Amino acid sequence: MGIVNVTPDSFSDGGSFLDPLKAINHGKRLIDEGAMILDIGGESTRPGAAPVSQEEELNRVLPVIEGLSDICAQKGALLSIDTRHTGVMREAIKAGANFVNDVNALRDEGAIDVVAGHDIPVCLMHMQGTPETMQESPTYDNIIDEVFAYLSNRITECVKRGLRKENIVADIGIGFGKTLDHNIELLKNIAVFHQLDVTLLVGTSRKSFISKIDTYAMQPEDRLGGSLVTVLDAAHKGVQIVRVHDVAQTRQALLMAKALR
Repeated sequence: MGIVNVTPDSFSDGGSFLDPLKAINHGKRLIDEGAMILDIGGESTRPGAAPVSQEEELNRVLPVIEGLSDICAQKGALLSIDTRHTGVMREAIKAGANFVNDVNALRDEGAIDVVAGHDIPVCLMHMQGTPETMQESPTYDNIIDEVFAYLSNRITECVKRGLRKENIVADIGIGFGKTLDHNIELLKNIAVFHQLDVTLLVGTSRKSFISKIDTYAMQPEDRLGGSLVTVLDAAHKGVQIVRVHDVAQTRQALLMAKALR
């Protein structure tokens, strides 16, 4: 899954692709580099990020989705809308999105009904708190058990309300209401989450927890090495989808790891 942030304030590339044409060209390049899913987001969910209006979010993402829908269809790639808002999901699907990636795990009113009604895949992510507050003081008694229980409950609720289980993807939510130790513990034990019996997605790309291990990686663009290692480790443990900024490098690393094994 290649990341296309149509925002002025995302932690890694905020502002780089705010212009719709730049975002569309970036998405095309990611497909050429091997992305099988493009994830289009119009609201930053970095720690401390303030929410934007749904109108503004739609103004950012709809031209990009419309501009990429044909090439995604031609290449057999999925076009994902990265949003936590029901209204944005609805309009993005109308514009051509056929995957929903929701950090809020379809908890917004009406979100489950929208996704179930269109019978498309959805990623449910674990997040403690909200993007504005999630890193203030994340605490757990048992990080593995609590994240697992949350995702299990959300999957059960979604299936009960009409989603097909085979359309559900689960994301442990690295960096979303977690300390460094929480993130490492989740990644070490990510194979446990196969017991959810759904596809797994992991998103570690360029995230700040890498800089807490390597203090020379304070800037997001300096975290490629750490990003690749986490992707290779997750893939080795059976994770099926990796959400990344650096598609070409990640694809190459995965191909080499496969060849060497």
